[in-house]
Amino acid sequence: MGQESPTSLSRAIAILGVLGSPEVSGGDGIGVVHIARLVGREKSQVSRALKTLAEAGLVIRDPESLRYRLGWRLFTLAAAAADQHLLALAPHVLRHLVARVGERAHLSVLDGTGVLTVLSQSPARSVQATGWVGGGTPLHCTSSGRALLFDHTDAEVRALLEGTDFTSAGPKAPADVEELLTRLRAARRRGYAAVAEEFEPDLVGVAAPVRDFRGSVIAAVNISAPKFRLGRALTAAGHEVRAAADRLTRSLTGAPDQSLAATISSLGRTS
Repeated sequence: MGQESPTSLSRAIAILGVLGSPEVSGGDGIGVVHIARLVGREKSQVSRALKTLAEAGLVIRDPESLRYRLGWRLFTLAAAAADQHLLALAPHVLRHLVARVGERAHLSVLDGTGVLTVLSQSPARSVQATGWVGGGTPLHCTSSGRALLFDHTDAEVRALLEGTDFTSAGPKAPADVEELLTRLRAARRRGYAAVAEEFEPDLVGVAAPVRDFRGSVIAAVNISAPKFRLGRALTAAGHEVRAAADRLTRSLTGAPDQSLAATISSLGRTS
């Protein structure tokens, strides 16, 4: 598509927009004539554009019905863009969360049977929870791990944690996978996960899931701190974490927070 004219590129973008619309994306695709009518172009022009898009893997043509739908390559590109967008927007959201709560904030992702922290922001405090960027923590006894399991079925959680040593954790960690599932269901109802001395003594934390354009959980925003400082404010911190995660989700799903977008834009101009 690198040699296409601006008009051809605009036509291709319009076609992708039609195929990605809610009226079309949930069905079995649509034919060339219907697409041409929706984009207001001649059938021959649309056919040429569809051929180019199909060669690039951006659309798929059903060999029997001759209907078109979005191709898998487009979804992989969208997923990659979402990951990049998440890492670009998350630092500002974490800094805002740290300013609101006054404790260390993290962005974490699922990494096999554990949790990997990819970003962290810290306040200016002498006593803080440990920073875990680049390090792994367990799924079963951390708030971030629990938030990352929000979409998992009970069977999937059992399979994922099969063989997990539930005794190697904090004093208030779940004793087994069934107790974990009970706590996970309560976290889903709240909209955020909260743990107290499950990972290690005197440490508390809250986390909420971040979702991508498909509605799938791709990360978790987390606050952790010593119990003596955050224990009594854990519920309020949970609401703040959920708001931060929802803010990232809105940005990733096409409904960006305007103040966040403006801030990121201004940071780009001054860098």
